[in-house]
Formats: sequence, C-alpha cells, structure tokens
Amino acid sequence: MRGEAVSLTEAETGVLSHITPDTVAMLTAGLVEAPSENPGGTEADAVAVLAQACRSAGFTVDLHEVAPGRPNLVATLESGTGPGLMLLGHSDVVPAGPNWTHDPYRPQFADGRIYGRGTTDMKGGLAAAVCAMQALSHASAYGINLGGPVQLVCTVDEEEHGLGVRDFVTRHSEYSFAGCIVAEPTDLTIVRGCRGASYLEINITGRAAHSGRPADGRSAIEAAASIIDLIRFDHQQLGMTADDLLGSGTWNVGTIQGGQGISVVAPMCELGIDRRLMPDEDANVIADQLRSAIRDSAIDTDGITVDVKVTMEMPGFATPADHALVTTAVSAVTATGRATSVGGWTAACDGGFVSRDLGIPTIVLGPGNINAEAHQPDESVAIDDLETAARTYTLAALRLLTQTAR
Repeated sequence: MRGEAVSLTEAETGVLSHITPDTVAMLTAGLVEAPSENPGGTEADAVAVLAQACRSAGFTVDLHEVAPGRPNLVATLESGTGPGLMLLGHSDVVPAGPNWTHDPYRPQFADGRIYGRGTTDMKGGLAAAVCAMQALSHASAYGINLGGPVQLVCTVDEEEHGLGVRDFVTRHSEYSFAGCIVAEPTDLTIVRGCRGASYLEINITGRAAHSGRPADGRSAIEAAASIIDLIRFDHQQLGMTADDLLGSGTWNVGTIQGGQGISVVAPMCELGIDRRLMPDEDANVIADQLRSAIRDSAIDTDGITVDVKVTMEMPGFATPADHALVTTAVSAVTATGRATSVGGWTAACDGGFVSRDLGIPTIVLGPGNINAEAHQPDESVAIDDLETAARTYTLAALRLLTQTAR
C-alpha cells in the first residue's frame, strides 16, 4: 500500500494526474510480449514497441543500429536549453530458462502484479520512464517550464557485453545533463554508487609429456593453480580496505578448462576471471598488475607462457550523498508516500559508462527487486511499484530541472 502523498504542490499534483497504473502496466506488458533475449541479438521487436509509444507521445525518437537488428533508442522530450535529465535503461533480457509455470512472453496479471520475463529487469522501468515523460509533456499546462530536456536512452546488450552503451557514449553529447537515473530494479531505493565489473581471460600454454615422466613436460594446470593463489591473495588484501559504500574490489575464478588427458602433462589451461571494480579502478591496469605479479613469481618461465586479456569492462561510479540528484530523488520517492533509503550496489550497470565517459552524475532507482525477482522463473513486478516509479521520475524531473533553470 502507498502511504499518503506529502509535499506536493498543486502544479505537481496536476502533472502527476496524467499517470495511471493501467497505462504503465499495459506498456510493460507490450514490451514483455516482444521477446528480446540476450544472447540472441533480438532486441529490435521490443525497441519497436518502445519507439511507437514514444512517438505517440510526441517525443523525438532516434534509432541507431549498434549491430544488425540491435538498435539503441534515444527519445527526447524537448524543453528548455539548460541541463536535462537522462533516464537510462536496456531492452535486452536474460533467456527465460526452465521452470516457468506459464509462457514467459505472455504476460499474466494476478494479485496486483505482472508476470513475464523482463517485467522487473527491466521493461517495467522503461515503461515507467515513458509514462513519466508523457506526464511531463503536460507540465506547461500547469505553469511549469522545465529548464532542460528529458531524455530516455535505451541500450542493447546490457546483459552481456555492453555494446549498446559503449556505442551511445561515443555518439551522444549534444545535451548537458543535471543527472542520469538508471531505471534498474532497486525496490525504489536510491543507489548512488555501483561497483564495476570486468572479465579477464587467462590462457596458459605448457608442454605436453608422458605422465610417467612429468619432469619432461611443463604443466599449464600447475601454472594456473599458482596464478589462482596470486588472485586469492590479492582478493584477501582488497577486503582489508573496504569502502563504506561499496565494499571492495573482488576476484572470482569462474571457469577453468585445461589438460589433454589423465596420462598427459597438461599443455594448456584457460581461466575465466570476474574482477569487480571500484569506481577509480581500470581493468587494463589491473591486468597489467596481474601480469607483473605472474612475472615476479616466475610462473611464466621454463616452458610456460601466460596471456592475460580483458574481455569485458563495465566501470563503477559513486555520486556524492549530498548531490542535488540524490537529494531530489529522495524527496521525489518520499513525496509519493513510499519509504526509501540511499546506499550502494555490488552489482554493475550501464550507468558507470554515463558517469565515467560523459561526466553525468548518476543514480540507480527503479521498480522491482533485483535479488528476489530478476533473472528467475515467474519473474514479476508489482503494478503499484510501476506507478510509483513513474511518479518518482516525474517529480525528480520537475524538481531537478526547475531548480537547475533558476
């Protein structure tokens, strides 16, 4: 249940009257009905639904194919010439997987919730953003002149390699922005900082020999074990200097493959590593440091070669607690009657690129619970939360952009 709304002006109440739970719920359902699984490169149908909703609302819509059939969308509500507000989301979803009790792409409505793949992560957030912008298009009728544009950015490939956001940050800097709200599912709490993520691939080459004379060969698996020891030690060291907001960087050896056969000294081994990043860390620097540690430990000598490659990097970010974007978001959520909090995330998201590469203050704030509902069978989101998110984005824009205009 939503509590009684507080601290709303008459004009804000007027703008908010253009948001209805049915509208945001039906747009969410329409997006779910357009499957956009990743891996698969199938975002185009979902983006087409989103583009039609934006065009119908009178927004300027720009589509750019990052890869064949994989378009980024930028939809803009033009208003004022000052700094604007960016609302950021992604069109792809993880594969539906097994154990659903119904078709994951035929939305089901029950107990005040919508069920279907992507309802929480994050087609519900996209729908809430569109409905907020629709409401904001009526702001002038209530005597409110927004000081800058409101822009929805929807990227492809967030769940895999970030192709969409990487392309976006190289192409779009035509507006300055007072802030960016990433509509990922935070249960309507304000996330002012996220760790980043990176993947490292380590390929180790040794020399095969008969296992009856192992000294004739050089075991890539034994070298891999020594590298894992280095990683484990660094992981422990990082944990000793944990940050209050985001904790610390972490290592995880996620995959290991190697060897030719039980009776053969292993001539090859491959490690797949996840390294979570603090906001000021660079995956390529970390890879260089690991290479140096491997050399210093004499692992890559005497017939062993090691290649370390960064295959994915998503930067972290942290926005100060007293930044206007954070304090305005808190006031916007609480004005809907919803309790909230401010904190950090151990997960990563596209907002790191917007913060690092475009210099835009960023937070994450959206409907649904990423831990309880996202990436699971029978994924769902509360319709009440979708409406609250739309109202929150509307109020955040009204308060942030009119404040900026002054």
